[in-house]
Amino acid sequence: MAKFSILAVLGALIPGLSACTTPREGITPVSNFDAERYLGTWHEIARLDHRFERGLVAVSATYTRNPDGSLKAVNRGFKPETCAWREAVGRAKFTAAPTDGQLAVSFFGPFYGGYTIFALDHQEYQWAAVSGPSRNYLWILARTPTLADDIRDRLVAEAKSLGFATENLIWVSQEVPPC
Repeated sequence: MAKFSILAVLGALIPGLSACTTPREGITPVSNFDAERYLGTWHEIARLDHRFERGLVAVSATYTRNPDGSLKAVNRGFKPETCAWREAVGRAKFTAAPTDGQLAVSFFGPFYGGYTIFALDHQEYQWAAVSGPSRNYLWILARTPTLADDIRDRLVAEAKSLGFATENLIWVSQEVPPC
């Protein structure tokens, strides 16, 4: 009986876990995505608040290629309250064609969350807007610590039209305060 219960629970959970890696309804990943051009460092310009980045400044994400074709993600930010850098290393893998901006990212072992690139500078790969597994997760990223006002405004307007609470965006300082 216990074995059946465990299997029933796992059977109920697995579809729910995979749903965390697919884009939310109405959010379409970019097409013609080139992972090689996406590699490198991205600065976090803005985000919706969540506990694992709360209070961090000078936040960046650096992507490199793993030997198995997945991407290594190193997220880094500075916590002024403790005068210390925090870093998390994860793995991202494509959930559809590698030319679609839809990945699953894990920083916690076998548990993956969706990473949907829904806006991207296809010409220069200088800015992007990314959604997580729900509309509670939004990041505006750029290759440089600042982003031109017109691009920023365009990305915020697009996110708002998709149902994100853009009025709650946190504009991330890229400066590390003296300690």
